[in-house]
Amino acid sequence: MILVDSSVWIDYFNGKLTPKTDWLETAFGREVIVMGDIILTEVLQGFQRDRDFRKAKELLLNFPFMEMLGQELAIESAVNYRYLRKKGVTIRKTIDVIIGTFCLHHDFSLLHDDQDFDPLEKHLKLRTVQT
Repeated sequence: MILVDSSVWIDYFNGKLTPKTDWLETAFGREVIVMGDIILTEVLQGFQRDRDFRKAKELLLNFPFMEMLGQELAIESAVNYRYLRKKGVTIRKTIDVIIGTFCLHHDFSLLHDDQDFDPLEKHLKLRTVQT
């Protein structure tokens, strides 16, 4: 299963052609893509026009949906953040640690276009989709 980070979804909805958005486009119907509540919020909050918001929401809600945090994953995320800090790595956005921890916890791969996930790949063995 694959979780697609908002960095890729935003590029996709903005019509930006990248290897990541190309991969996403070809993955529809071929790969199991999971939609998480945090990703859904990050993507949908950026739409200015109601029509675009509704259209994106309709598309995104077609994917299997999962809640991404809860008590257990909140603690795991804090443990991972602290582990990285001890390694001398500071993740700029807590949300990225949560997303990475969610993928690690469920053994999902992550499709992203955000360098903040690089330390999670290197130190925590986060699996990512290679494009």
